[in-house]
Amino acid sequence: MHRTDRFRIAGMYALDLATLTAEPHEHPAPYDTRYRHGLNGSVDAVWFRRKNGATRACKGTLRLWAHGLTAPVDTSDPLAVLTADLDGRGGGVCTGRWDGRAYWGAGEPEVMAAHLAVLKPMLAAYPAIPDGYDGWWHF
Repeated sequence: MHRTDRFRIAGMYALDLATLTAEPHEHPAPYDTRYRHGLNGSVDAVWFRRKNGATRACKGTLRLWAHGLTAPVDTSDPLAVLTADLDGRGGGVCTGRWDGRAYWGAGEPEVMAAHLAVLKPMLAAYPAIPDGYDGWWHF
């Protein structure tokens, strides 16, 4: 992933670095020994999306994975994980979304309230990075 201060709506994520988890793994022989290392992990993220002209604030999880790395990654360092050659094809898994009128996501009132506490001010301050998040990151 790459960090930038320049925002564009497509594929940009603000990350809660405190939630980043990553587990390294090594491919067994006869896998090509040059590309033997990998990792799987996740990080909580927020992002914006636009649909039918409406901007939406989204909250969820960004899956982090890389297979075929030439060296192991220090998984205790969030920046080392994020700057590894990660595959971003999966994108974010949205668990809550606010479009300024309606909420979509969790049915539990506590989770919904926690989502809206982030998403409402996030949408109002578009395209600012919400407090507690680091961004903007893209693959």
